[in-house]
Amino acid sequence: MRNVNVNSIGEYIREQREQAKISMRQLAQTAGVSNPYLSQIERGLRKPSADILQQLAKGLRISAEALYVQAGILEDRPADSGVRSALLADPELSERQKQVLIEIYESFRRENAPTAEEPAAQEPVAELTTGAPGSEGEVLEAAMEAGAAAEAEAEAIAREAEAREAEAETRAEAQTVTQIRPDSASD
Repeated sequence: MRNVNVNSIGEYIREQREQAKISMRQLAQTAGVSNPYLSQIERGLRKPSADILQQLAKGLRISAEALYVQAGILEDRPADSGVRSALLADPELSERQKQVLIEIYESFRRENAPTAEEPAAQEPVAELTTGAPGSEGEVLEAAMEAGAAAEAEAEAIAREAEAREAEAETRAEAQTVTQIRPDSASD
């Protein structure tokens, strides 16, 4: 186990809480810890147990593993071709987005894991950028395409809802005009 810097886990938790736009009181309540205790953790005065870290991870909607590694309870996994570490290092993704992409990536790896009869294929790192069949780069690309497809579908649904709303407004206006005209004709 690595040497634990108590301040770093507290700082990490505070950063995650602030990125998630969750108040200290909300996180304390969600995690089932007292507000003063959470404050002491964030300021580096207390070192949380694995159970508390797990509760905090749930409240922050991040993986408990990320907190365990940060706290020095778990060793960071060895490099897995760089995909995992690249996702974790991307500053433009939220922690939740990183976790979702990692879960998708790892589920594909488990799905494609060789059985006892099949020897494991060694893929050079260069294949990640070329998009070679079965490479981790292809897996990430597929995940990103799936996300883009879901986003496009959501946009299409939103456009359809807007069109229906506009159509309903047009009908309501037409009905209002129809109701006004008979009254006007009697004058």
